[in-house]
Amino acid sequence: MWNRIYALFVARNLEFFRDRSALAWSVLLPVLIIFVFAYAFTEENPEKFKVGIVASTLLEGAAAGFRDTRFVNFIEFDEVESNLFKVERHQIDMLFDPNTNRYWINQTSPNGYIVEKLLVAAYAGATQSLQRILVEGDEIRYIDWVIPGVIGMNIMWGALFGIGYVIVRYRKFGVLKRLRATPVTAMEFLSAQIASRLWLLLVVNVVIFVAMDYVVDFRMHGSYFNLLLVFTLGCINLICCGLVVAARISSEEVANGVLNLFSWPMMFLSGVWFSLEGAHPLMQKFALLLPLTHITDAAREIMIDGAGIVQIADHLLVLGVSSVVLLFVGARIFQWE
Repeated sequence: MWNRIYALFVARNLEFFRDRSALAWSVLLPVLIIFVFAYAFTEENPEKFKVGIVASTLLEGAAAGFRDTRFVNFIEFDEVESNLFKVERHQIDMLFDPNTNRYWINQTSPNGYIVEKLLVAAYAGATQSLQRILVEGDEIRYIDWVIPGVIGMNIMWGALFGIGYVIVRYRKFGVLKRLRATPVTAMEFLSAQIASRLWLLLVVNVVIFVAMDYVVDFRMHGSYFNLLLVFTLGCINLICCGLVVAARISSEEVANGVLNLFSWPMMFLSGVWFSLEGAHPLMQKFALLLPLTHITDAAREIMIDGAGIVQIADHLLVLGVSSVVLLFVGARIFQWE
């Protein structure tokens, strides 16, 4: 059995490396994206103004006037302490408690500076006085925030299309039909495909990460081992997604459409480019169903907050359990022809 898996593993690797255009594109695409966001958007925050406001039964006077400010997205929170990290990470520009007239702000946030001016102007003629509290912590550049999602997105494209599209092509040109005549089982074939794509994705993205870290100097406060574990589980999960898509489809055009149907929502709704803070609650809940959300959030917590295994255990559990389920489903519904 192991000899058959190894033979399929080697054959798939050779096929990938001989396709120089695919190899080059898998390396150049994330590098180009990182350079664009590092040097084009690092000094600008693409998000609109976001102010967290502690829920209050009734806002009156200056607080009500500030709450009515146009072009500011006010997000209600139940408490202060559990949401302060969002100010530090620039997920929101300011946190305001109208019950105590205190507000928390990150001094390094350009948007925070503007919304603070709006708050002070709203309280200019009020009898209450505001209490300003600075949130401690290093400045988080946009490139520091976006890089986990960029790596995760590159893994997503490589996993979905590198597995799904290839298996469909094998089926279309009769490769799977020939393999069916051999002693190779469906599970052996799928295991070889997973192993081949997994190590290639990890090696390519590790090289990209190290090279770009040397150029851009990412923020990294956590464990590199934990980060590798997250990306490894993420690779397996997305590869299994590709297997399920390609289990029965025999048309490359249909496969391309279905894979895009999987990948595009993840690219925009998994928090890769912008925070979903303040988005519709249903959208936030839907995002939790997407594997790229858990990959991005876990990697971001490790790199920015220095989170350990315990802090990201929920993300690892979701990725691990769903990978097993997807692999089982993919193997069960797999067809050679």
